[in-house]
Formats: sequence, C-alpha cells, structure tokens
Amino acid sequence: MSLVAHSLDVIKSLQAPSGAYPASPTFSAYRGYSWLRDGAFIAEGVSRHGDVTGADAFHAWCARVVSDRAGQVDVLVSRAARGEAVTAAEMLPTRFTLDGVDGDDDWWDFQLDGYGTWLWALREHVVRHGGAVAGAEKGVRTAVRYLTAFWQVPCYDWWEEHVEHRHVATLGSIHAGLRAAVALGVLSPAESAAATEAVEGIAGLVAREGVSGQAAGGPGSGGPGSGGPGSGGPGGQGHLRKWLGSDAVDGSLLACVEPFGLYPAGHPVGEATVAEVERQLARDGGVYRYLDDTFYGGGRWLLLAGFLGWNHARAGRRAEAGRYLEWMAAQATPAGDLPEQVSDLLLAPERRQEWLDRWGPVATPLLWSHGMYLILADELGVTA
Repeated sequence: MSLVAHSLDVIKSLQAPSGAYPASPTFSAYRGYSWLRDGAFIAEGVSRHGDVTGADAFHAWCARVVSDRAGQVDVLVSRAARGEAVTAAEMLPTRFTLDGVDGDDDWWDFQLDGYGTWLWALREHVVRHGGAVAGAEKGVRTAVRYLTAFWQVPCYDWWEEHVEHRHVATLGSIHAGLRAAVALGVLSPAESAAATEAVEGIAGLVAREGVSGQAAGGPGSGGPGSGGPGSGGPGGQGHLRKWLGSDAVDGSLLACVEPFGLYPAGHPVGEATVAEVERQLARDGGVYRYLDDTFYGGGRWLLLAGFLGWNHARAGRRAEAGRYLEWMAAQATPAGDLPEQVSDLLLAPERRQEWLDRWGPVATPLLWSHGMYLILADELGVTA
C-alpha cells in the first residue's frame, strides 16, 4: 500500500464517531484528545484527496464544540469590554476530548491559533468541494467573536510553551482565520467589521514588531494576504520572529507564508522567513521546531518538513519540495505509520530520556504527520 493510501486509511480508521481526529491513538499524553489545529491540517489533507465525508464530519464537530461555548465566549467578551481581567485558565481550551468535552487533566491549554486555523481550513474545504458544512455558522460566528476580542492577548504557542509572549505564528493563524470567516459570508455586519479591523491590526502589529531587521512594510497590498508588495512602506529583507521582540525563528513561522499568506510567497519577508527557517532549522530533510528545543531531546519533526516542502512547492521549487516529501516517507515505520519526530540527530540528546520516562516512546502514528504528508503529496501531484 502506498503511503498516501495508508495515511488516508490511518486517518479514516481512527476518526471518532463524533468526527474528531485523535492526535495519536496510543501516545499517553495525547490519547483521547483532539486539537483544533492538528485536526484542521489533517482535515485539509483528506479533503484534498477526496475524503469529503471525513472532513465534513470533523468541521461539523469543530462547529459544535465551539458553538456549545458561545455563552462562555459572550461572558468573556463582555468582561473584557468592561476592562475586567480574564485569566488564561478561563479561556477556551486548545484541545477537547473526542466527545467535545473539556479535559479534566492539567494542560497548557490557552492557545488561540487553533481557532483561526480551523476557520481557514473550513473555508478551504468549502471552496474546494462546494456547498456548506451543516451547522457551521454558529461555530464560525462564535470563533470570530472570541478571536476579535482576544487576538492581542499573549498565549501559549503551537508547542504549548511561553504563555507570556505574543507569537507570530499564532497571529498569522488568526489573520488567516478571520479573513476566511469574512469570506464565508455568514457573519453579521458588525462581526465582519470587527474581523476586518482585527486583520488590519494584526498586519500592522506584525509589520512593526514581528519582523527582524529592516522595516517590513505591510503584509500584502490591496488587502491582507493579497500577495502584493508591502503596503506600509518598502519591503524589507527581515524575517518573521518567533514572538514579538525576539529575533529567533521557529518552524511554525513557515505557515505564515504558506498556507496562511500573512507574508505570501514572493513577498521579501515571506521569502526571507522560509530561507532563514531552512538555514537554521532544516537538516538532511527534517526540520527542528527551534534551536533550543529539548522535547524528547529536540528531534526533527515530520510535519515541519511538510510545511517547508509546501512552501517550496508553492514557490515553484518542486525538486526541493520533493526531497522533503521523500524524507517524510523514509521515516515511516515498517507498518507505514509516521511519527511526530525522529531521534537520530538530536539537538539535546541528554534530555531525551526524561521524556521517555514521563510519556513513553514518541507519538506514532501522529495523525498530523500523516495529514501533512497528504498535503505535500497533493501539492506535488503524488497520489500513490
């Protein structure tokens, strides 16, 4: 069986009756949970390969999960509007049980990127296959109210770290999600105006504080993510920062170029970001999360190889993209399962054992790895 076919089979066979995609079926820390972020990219992968039913079910699950919390969102938004402090513990979680309930164990839960990523993936799926996901409207509107109220608040990043910072990859996902929500055409005039204002606010903030080096200009003239040269000044040669005020890079920044288009392929900042992530974090086909990573010793992540390949493919560098796809495939177990990361070239090998003792072997299969393989395979026309 080809890795494309096996990836589709793994994802379909493990999708819960509720529509949720489990992050990993056996890994102790992930088992029984679904992340909006992971699931959105998994759904994008299967949607591209024709599993409309599976992607529909996931998006409908997301819409239910989010709309079930509409009252909670309204209370949080009202409190914030009155100037009351809202703590991270009171915010919506980043992961849910497969039945859509909040988890009851401790987690680094306040992450905003998943809500934006879901909105982005929902629109991609709807545009690709036509029609609409049943019952999605209330969830979309709830997510938009949540994001427009809290997009400026520091939160955990993709890796559930550094809650004290505002992370550029998080801002990029919100930027893309709010643009997608407006384009879906289900928002009220007030919600659409608030979303548009937030999109413009994110673009301005990142241009001012989220780009290292020279002045960045605005992310896309003629509207956010339009792909034109910067609108706020001359295009700079700086790269996106891991978080506002840092000059470090992070593998998650790749998504700010493709697919989110905060600084699209062809924009100097987008090009510089991809180049700098590859220079610092790519090694022999795999991609590290960031240079100080110690999780399981700091290995190379398959899903980030997928993002880097995706960027190369969209920029017309098909040979480079193909090498990342080949590296991802080479990491499969004999059964064809893709892990979260590999442990052969670790950044901090002395830190690996503590994670093995805590949570056991690296998550395998990781459905997000399979989803990213499907996305990159589709970009390159690989169907078998």
